[in-house]
Amino acid sequence: MSEHQHGKKSSTARIPDPYTPGHGSPDYNVRHYDLELDIRLASNRLQGVAVIRGRATTRLHQIALDLAGLKVGKVQLNGSRVAKFTQRGEKLVVNVPHAIAKGEDFLLEVRYDGNPRPRRGTWGEVGWEELDDGVLVAGQPDGAPSWFPCNDHPSQKASYRFTVTTDADYRVVCNGRLVEHRRKSSRETWIFEQKEPMASYLATLQIGRYHRFDIAGPVASVPIHVAVPPQLKAQATDGLEQQRRMMEVFQDLFGPYPFGEYSVVVTEDELEIPLEAQGLSIIGRNHLAKDWEAQRLVAHELSHQWFGNSLTVASWNDIWLHEGFACYAEWLWSEASATMNAQLRALAAWRKLADSPQDLLVGEPGPKDMFDDRVYKRGALALHALRTTMGSEAFFALLHEWTRKHRHSSVTSQEFFALADSLVPGLDAAGLLRPWLYEKRLPPLPAPQR
Repeated sequence: MSEHQHGKKSSTARIPDPYTPGHGSPDYNVRHYDLELDIRLASNRLQGVAVIRGRATTRLHQIALDLAGLKVGKVQLNGSRVAKFTQRGEKLVVNVPHAIAKGEDFLLEVRYDGNPRPRRGTWGEVGWEELDDGVLVAGQPDGAPSWFPCNDHPSQKASYRFTVTTDADYRVVCNGRLVEHRRKSSRETWIFEQKEPMASYLATLQIGRYHRFDIAGPVASVPIHVAVPPQLKAQATDGLEQQRRMMEVFQDLFGPYPFGEYSVVVTEDELEIPLEAQGLSIIGRNHLAKDWEAQRLVAHELSHQWFGNSLTVASWNDIWLHEGFACYAEWLWSEASATMNAQLRALAAWRKLADSPQDLLVGEPGPKDMFDDRVYKRGALALHALRTTMGSEAFFALLHEWTRKHRHSSVTSQEFFALADSLVPGLDAAGLLRPWLYEKRLPPLPAPQR
């Protein structure tokens, strides 16, 4: 694969990241993960083999990986057994017998097992979740080490292959395309390939008694799959009725859908909020209503395929580039579906923010507040202010160029500002957006264009 296919590694990525201290290593880039997982649902037992292809970015004497709550039994480096490795806290450190030169590729194989569980931290429980009848994985922002060893930072994008063996009569859903499915006795194996680069937190595994159906569309359209408990199929068909139209609207506004297909997993459990993964979304049965509150969440998760999954922040401080854009996508869907125009959505959000504490820098919210609703709403208002100043035609041309130029890459706010300025001479996007992103006091809402 070319370096572009593996995603551009931004020079401004902060590793270790102060938002997720202790996670990630700047000493190497992972290019590919090959994960072979055997899962016993009744006992929540995982046996795994992770084959990791990496490239050193400095002279390596050790390789540090993130792995939480699972025990490593054996490690091989470039086909030779490595006797010396240590696990301390949530780090697996492999000693390299002969230093790996900067720019040199290496192949690491890690065999591990245990009873996976979510990580507990700043954002509650994140990662592997054992359901009453299955498994759900939601890794944002630091839950990936709960089920596989990884270089856990959003800038570390790689391709993946998942081989998952589990109990018969359950459906497995992972990122990417299902390339093989076979059954042997009481076990079934599912193999998925995720060729487009993906950050570790976006890797997912869903296991349940799901039935799959497709949402129909034109022959050349993006395939949309739904995995749902059979008893919820009618409800899912009704609640996701607008999913195809959302896809068409967002492709028109943002540019081509960045992956080969899209899946929605509907859990039998109710979920507090929908969950994001690359190429798919996970929603609870409680998100299948047709009212605005449910439909905006369906649109929000779809828009993350462009803003968050294809274009992923180089460091977590720029989280508004994910959540502000996805919130604004909700307003754009509201506009396209003739529910309420974006200006009225912006006004309602502005009024709510005006009555809320104004003590947060949206462009640098800090780890505790990175998922605060004010990051979402004020980030969306920043984009609305930019659209109002540029005009809709130039603004959507900017979004198309943003998603095209940085497709499957790591991005920063400064790159977004620079691109906007290059398309509209004299704009000064950084200056325009500074009050929205880097000042605590809420600026006035711009008047709509006439």
